[in-house]
Amino acid sequence: MPIIRLDDCLAKPWKNGLGRTREIAAHPSNAGMDDFLWRISVAEVDSAAPFSIFPGIDRVITLLDGDGFSMTLNGERTHALTTPCAPFAFAGEAQVAVALAGGPTRDFNLMVRRSQARGDVRACRDAGPLTVDDAVVLVYCARGMIDSAEGPLRAGDAWRPSPHAPLLVMQPDAVALVARVEVAT
Repeated sequence: MPIIRLDDCLAKPWKNGLGRTREIAAHPSNAGMDDFLWRISVAEVDSAAPFSIFPGIDRVITLLDGDGFSMTLNGERTHALTTPCAPFAFAGEAQVAVALAGGPTRDFNLMVRRSQARGDVRACRDAGPLTVDDAVVLVYCARGMIDSAEGPLRAGDAWRPSPHAPLLVMQPDAVALVARVEVAT
């Protein structure tokens, strides 16, 4: 599968219209907001706008760039999303209020339909081979460079594994966000 370049992904409004996101991949590929099994995007957060609500969806958000923000979920629990490449999982139906820690940020998002699958995001930082298993749906280069059979991934590039090319090579100082989805049986 070819490398997906973030710059080639069109910016679209959030579901609630209060921000922008670039969809990197979704399954099935022609799915919309109401019928995806999983969806991966990079969002731009440049104001204290609340997050869109996605009932029945599990979400994992990971800060990529910027100072980050604090998320207050359902007016009760607060999480500081201020450490780059540290995934945080939460329920899509949560009402999320945002307080920016500084200026605009960008974040990586995995959304998974809870009734059909479960997903997670892992940050990989070790130089050398990175072998992916069958649950890996996408590898995103958050920092540095990662070599793939299709060519190098630079920050902002994503790669969809194929059965014939399950190996990547992490260069020193690279950070990969590995999105995994396991379909419920």
